[in-house]
Amino acid sequence: MDKSLIAYRLKQLRGDMDRDFVAKSLGVSVSALQMYETEQRIPRDDIKVQIAEFYNVSVQDIFFNIIEHNKCPGTSEEVIS
Repeated sequence: MDKSLIAYRLKQLRGDMDRDFVAKSLGVSVSALQMYETEQRIPRDDIKVQIAEFYNVSVQDIFFNIIEHNKCPGTSEEVIS
């Protein structure tokens, strides 16, 4: 897990929403949410699920890197770059 990427994604998802509102909706403290958004902590698995449900995205999309694949020229085979 890449803490900086997770923090970036969480800040992007929260957008203009008030941090207090989001923290309360998730059942976490404002300081915990702030630590997630500033690369200081990674949430527990149960909190990851709550965050994903709140923002209506998958846990995978927020917390795990997705490896970009390129297609081999002239084929349908994928190669990890």
